[in-house]
Amino acid sequence: MYVQNGIAYAGEPQKPITVAGVRPLADHQLWIRFSTGEIKLFDFRPLLEFPSFQPLKDVNVFNGVYIDYGVCVWLDGDVDISPEYLYEHSETVKEKETA
Repeated sequence: MYVQNGIAYAGEPQKPITVAGVRPLADHQLWIRFSTGEIKLFDFRPLLEFPSFQPLKDVNVFNGVYIDYGVCVWLDGDVDISPEYLYEHSETVKEKETA
């Protein structure tokens, strides 16, 4: 049990998931290594119609992804996406598939 902000929780506190490594791939895919050590692939195409992500339709902009404090960002931080969303909506990759 632990207490955070005056609220008691069962179990042990979990470390937040962050992005430890990222590479842009073809077809608006991201190869992502998370702080858990897991490697996953995220398909960004379904999000490109949302106004906040439309700049990423430009492949050159999309390929400019970088990590800022554990978060994938583009355009000097004007566009970002939470590591938790990426983690929950991506496919796990086996090591041999990424080699």
